Amino acid sequence: MKIILLPLVLCFLTLSSFAQNFTYGQALYDDLEFDRNKIDSNANAVVLKEFGTTSIQIDDITGHLELIFEYHTKIKIYNKNGFDAANIVIPTYKDDSREETIRDLKASTFNYVNGNFVETIMDKKSVFVENKSKYTRLTKFTLPNLKEGSIIEYTYKLKSPRLFNFKTWEFQSNLPKVSSEYLVYIPGIYNYNVSLRGYLKLTDQKSEISKECLRINGANIDCSKISYLMKNVPAFIEEDNMTAPSNFKSAIYFELSDFTNPNGGKTSYTKTWKDVDYELTSDKSFGAQMKRKDLYKDLIAGIIKDAPDDLQKAKAIFAYIKKQIKWNNYYGIFSEESIKKSFESRSGNIADINFNLIAALSAANLDAEAVILSTRENGTINKLYPIISDFNYVVAKVNIGDKSYLLDASEPLLPFGLLPLRCINDQGRVMNLKKASYWIDLKASQKAVTSYVLFGKLNNDGKLIGTLTTHSQGYSAFNRRKEIKKYGSVEEYVEKIDERLPRIKILHQTISNIDSIENALKEVFEVEFTVNDGSNNKQFYMSPFFINAITKNPFNLNERTYPVDLGTATDERISINITLPENYELLEKPKNLAIGLPNSGGKYLLNTTFENNVLSLNQVLQFNNAIYEPELYLYLKEFYSKIIQNQKSEYLLKKVN
Repeated sequence: MKIILLPLVLCFLTLSSFAQNFTYGQALYDDLEFDRNKIDSNANAVVLKEFGTTSIQIDDITGHLELIFEYHTKIKIYNKNGFDAANIVIPTYKDDSREETIRDLKASTFNYVNGNFVETIMDKKSVFVENKSKYTRLTKFTLPNLKEGSIIEYTYKLKSPRLFNFKTWEFQSNLPKVSSEYLVYIPGIYNYNVSLRGYLKLTDQKSEISKECLRINGANIDCSKISYLMKNVPAFIEEDNMTAPSNFKSAIYFELSDFTNPNGGKTSYTKTWKDVDYELTSDKSFGAQMKRKDLYKDLIAGIIKDAPDDLQKAKAIFAYIKKQIKWNNYYGIFSEESIKKSFESRSGNIADINFNLIAALSAANLDAEAVILSTRENGTINKLYPIISDFNYVVAKVNIGDKSYLLDASEPLLPFGLLPLRCINDQGRVMNLKKASYWIDLKASQKAVTSYVLFGKLNNDGKLIGTLTTHSQGYSAFNRRKEIKKYGSVEEYVEKIDERLPRIKILHQTISNIDSIENALKEVFEVEFTVNDGSNNKQFYMSPFFINAITKNPFNLNERTYPVDLGTATDERISINITLPENYELLEKPKNLAIGLPNSGGKYLLNTTFENNVLSLNQVLQFNNAIYEPELYLYLKEFYSKIIQNQKSEYLLKKVN
């Protein structure tokens, strides 16, 4: 992620230098002829124009200040794959006392028919509102009468009581844009920190003073009038192995720094961490819950009675809390009610569970702290100044000797010291009831490690009978345990595996350590699969890549401007040993291969041998880093391409007379 701080006012220009909103339903012939090759030859739809403006005004009815955001866009659809561009979703905020509203919504589809444009106006009855969560509503609609070559256009006004964040403007979306322009009017009594995220640069930025744009209690307020323009904006294409797209899309963000009352006095909204420390540790739903070790004073002796040292005490407490309280699938850094109620009801949000853990650890005289963080899908924290609303998750940190362990008791199948991958996102802030807070790196404490070992025998009828043993550790074990627990029984889990592997039949299975989460998960399968039908066993091909074969490259872009974030380092090893019938020789085999990534970032090794009538294949795939920066993207792409190409090879076996 790249963040550039922008000055609020740069220069003073004449009003005529500012581009204005474009007229609805005009210039359609030029739009019809627009050649997508100018911006993206592969685009299914292109944003031809996009204009938005935000200002702060006084509501005539309530007399309160409110944010007014107006949006207008025109999009050309080139083919049926671009029809999704006509499915519009506008998120709005709502709580018990405030809500954002959509007004003046207008949407049309323009089609060129017999030398003329025909406008199809969207029926207002086509608009519906969905309550996505407690605080988020979605206004949804789809443009009507879509055809290949349609031009769609819509505009709306959003009224919001939320002045703190002003209104973010995203230059990038999943569609390329010919022009994207944002015009803001910021009253002089408001001071915002403005930042440009992403890797793209502005095409133009203009500023001037707009006189007397707002009148409050008889006082005229001047505004900073600023326009931000970006042209020929490439589409933002999401690939796997990334954190929140908002970390990397080019966009303008505003955070309120301070407000000057026209009648005198200034209110600062940009807090220091000292302010945040006091606010959180004194909050009844945060610090007050961390202090509730009294809840465990009568329980703690029984919980840790068999623990010989502090580490074993912490492990016993961690296991106890995981069993006592079930996660209700809600995030949050604040307790919903209290840790006492969540303990009694055996249910709670993330904060309820992990504050219970902190309280119990403290009751055992262990040094426990809270760590607030932002999950991978929520985005990266802005560390330039603290904003509590950036954080959406809290975990525990226990310090034992010279080591620290990060703990999340919401996942019963997580071993001690391993956070869910959703928490592995840059840095978190450690909150201590007595000391100043500080940053901590959020890194996976274990790799995802998997090994597969197959010993098999190929019979004359073309069937291979063998034993496949899989050992999983770290995140691999966690994910497999979750998969097993999804089903009603181990047998049902194995049945689903059998369905996914049509060539392989599982005859018998033994799975060990499903609930012994501190140990490696061991799966042993007696398997049978057909190599050939037996009709031509004198000469036949056999592919050795039937365990986790790589057939698709996860990296397909020509360039990626954001990191590849795997969350954790990985290590996968495959060993296959197949005893053949007598009198076979090996005519062809996959090439032995040893390739690596720059700076020891990873490697792929493949070695095959044929000795004493036994075919052996050993394969290692390692990624030693959790994160690979954009400049390594093409190396990763080529790395996978070589593996895929090599795994297309097969053994060619011939019977010797």
